[in-house]
Amino acid sequence: MTDHEKTWDAALRIQTCGRDELGADEYHHPYEPTPYGVLERLADSGLIGKDDVVLDYGCGKGRVGFFLSCQTRATTIGIEYDERIYLGALENRKSTISRIKPDFVLTRAEEYEVPAQINRCYFFNPFSVEILHKVMARIIESWYENPREVFLFFYYPADEYISCLMTVDELEFYDEIECDDLFTGNDSRERIMIFQLPGYDN
Repeated sequence: MTDHEKTWDAALRIQTCGRDELGADEYHHPYEPTPYGVLERLADSGLIGKDDVVLDYGCGKGRVGFFLSCQTRATTIGIEYDERIYLGALENRKSTISRIKPDFVLTRAEEYEVPAQINRCYFFNPFSVEILHKVMARIIESWYENPREVFLFFYYPADEYISCLMTVDELEFYDEIECDDLFTGNDSRERIMIFQLPGYDN
């Protein structure tokens, strides 16, 4: 854990650091928060603002929601299937200094009906590609029912995720945010890949 991670947690008055594998299985990956340096890059992209509503898949203890709410004034919703970790997010919601507080929902991602106001989605490899297929179907369904521009952000994307996304006809690759310079080594996965559902009536 770096000082940068601890500094941001302390500033937001939340506790999100550390990895937790207790709730992991073949379909759900361990809890591991997105590094704050990566979230700074995302916030600085200009693609998330106060009029946006961000859905954080596999939100864990809520770091993405607390940070983006504080830095961009966006509305954020986090969904989490592990009740123990979800309760940690609720505790953070009580303690945070942020005036705009994320909402959290205890549910399985593949069962969650995406609200019409959602126009940004964030993923840090929270679950298997089998679940991703079902989640994408939910997002596409919501988009068809309420056409609007939607951006989807995938941090540290697995090859299986990229292959899955490339098969979704409605999705368009938009851009990527390089993050490899934030870490030692030369890891090509250290990036945020951005996909778009265009904002026109189909």
